[in-house]
Amino acid sequence: MTSFMRKLPWIVLIIGSLTLGLAPFSPQPHLVEKIQMLINGELSRSIDFFDLFLHGLFPWLLIVKAALSLSHFQTKPSAK
Repeated sequence: MTSFMRKLPWIVLIIGSLTLGLAPFSPQPHLVEKIQMLINGELSRSIDFFDLFLHGLFPWLLIVKAALSLSHFQTKPSAK
């Protein structure tokens, strides 16, 4: 899983997050709407869970890749 995430290009995750993660742009992004429904306990239909998964996939992968990159950067031994 880690090697797959490291090979995944940043640009794919960024564009995917901006397009699918924020679509539709008006009046409110689906991801924001589904997260609000989840917090309020209104997310009950299976299509709503699928929609949350679909719109949240790219932003989640972007966060995971950033966390892996930061952890690799912090644990990298310094050259003397």
